[in-house]
Parts: sequence; C-alpha cells; structure tokens
Amino acid sequence: MNEAEINNFWQHNPCGAALVGDFADEERQTYADFFDRYDKYRYTKESHILTNLDRTDFRGKRVLEIGLGQGADAEQLIRRGAIYTGVDLTEESVKRVRLRFEIKGLEFEDVRQASVLSLPFDDDAFDIVFSHGVLHHVPEVKKASAEIARVLRPRGELIAMLYAKRSLNYLLSISVVRRLGLIAAYATGARGNALVAEHLGNAKESGLFNYLAMKNFIHRNTDGPGNPYSKVYSIGDVTGDFPDFDLIRSYRSFMHAPPLPVDSLPLASTLGWHLWVHLAPKKGILK
Repeated sequence: MNEAEINNFWQHNPCGAALVGDFADEERQTYADFFDRYDKYRYTKESHILTNLDRTDFRGKRVLEIGLGQGADAEQLIRRGAIYTGVDLTEESVKRVRLRFEIKGLEFEDVRQASVLSLPFDDDAFDIVFSHGVLHHVPEVKKASAEIARVLRPRGELIAMLYAKRSLNYLLSISVVRRLGLIAAYATGARGNALVAEHLGNAKESGLFNYLAMKNFIHRNTDGPGNPYSKVYSIGDVTGDFPDFDLIRSYRSFMHAPPLPVDSLPLASTLGWHLWVHLAPKKGILK
C-alpha cells in the first residue's frame, strides 16, 4: 500500500459526495446547493460532530485541519473562531473547499494540497491540529504522528476521530454479518446490489478466504469496496501509533453498524463507531 493509491482513490471518490448527489454542472448555484445539501445530511446523520466540536474553544487559535472532505467541518471551525489552515492529499478536495470558502465569504489563512507525511509548515506553527476520519487511512501513521507533533506548539493539541475497534460496527457487522453475507452471496451466485457486486468482484480477484481475512476485509468495509486502506483503533493502538503524544481524553460517538438497524440504540458512548481522541505532544512536557 502506498500514498499514490490512496490519493487516487479519494481523488476519484471525494469523501461523502455520492451521499447527496455530486456536482451536476458548472453553474455556481449548483455548487452552493450541493454544499447546503451535504451539510444538512452530514449534521443530521452525525449531529455528534457539532457537539464534539463544541467541547473545544477554537477562538483565536491557529488550527490546521488534515483531510478536508467537502469542507463542512472546515466551515464549522472557522465559524467557531479558528484561524484556519487546511491540507488534503487530493487536488479535488482542495478545489472544493476553496470554492466553498469563496461562495460563503469565509476567511482563512491557507488551503493547499499536501501530505501529512511532509507538512509544508514551520515547527510550532499551530495551536490545534484537527483531523476527522482521515488518519486511520494513513499506512505510515507513525511518520504522520511525528510531523503533526513537529508543527504543533509545545502545549498544542491533536484532536482526531478514528474508527473504533471496540464498536458494534467492527465487532459484529464487519467481522461477522458482512463476512457471512458475502460467503452466502459467493456460494449462491447472487449479485445483490452494486455494493455487493463490487465486493464479489474483489473476492473473485483475490480469492474468497484471502479477501475475508480481517487484515484485508477491514479496508474494503469502511468507505466502500474500493477503499485501499483503513485501520480500526483501540486506546492501546492510539498510544502505539502516536508515540509523539500523550492521550488526554477520549470518547465514543455515532451508533453505526450497517446493515444492522442499530442507529437509534443508546449505545454510542460505549459501542460507537467514532473514537474521538485528544492528544498532547510530548515535547510540551519538556518546555
């Protein structure tokens, strides 16, 4: 797995775009409508994001966001008073976020294409680094940890959302239900919907039991069957993969385990799919 493959996937599958219908044409109003529809969908389905953002005071802080998606969280950070800079691995996401800011008249410091493995910023440049649903897609995450620690000020903070290993989605839906469903579809020749058909294609290409091995299956069961890399995290995994940081606090959100109808279950704080972590750079202890 390499960064070029990950870039190629997200460049051609902009995060969340297909959920509400992507840009239809080149008319400016279409873009504005898209951003409004996307934000309404995102914060209706995942209202905990706004609640969790409100746990932190961003006012007057220099904030770097890693991984931009459609720029929804970027807008929320700016509206909460952040002095905002954002980077994304893909040209497409950078283009969309710059367009969002232009349409909405939002002020920011910088938005550019860059890798978290080589951030184009000075040491100690930011008060907060924020990353929602991105760092678990970085195979060389320890190198990313070092870069994030480098650009954070000594008493800065990394706030990241990572997929949770101790979640209903991972422990039951991905590990059991979807694997059994794929075995049944493979055995019977049923193609099901387009998503199932793509999984079957992957299984036939790599071999069913190789595809079902969790080290492979997890990649294809977080952000679509074409997703090249994902990881799920326990607290121990967080401390292991971010050796340049100390864990300050963590909490879980978002009851999500498709195809199981569990969204309304009051278990998000214990079995939620989103693990939010707040981390402090260890260099802050020394200065």
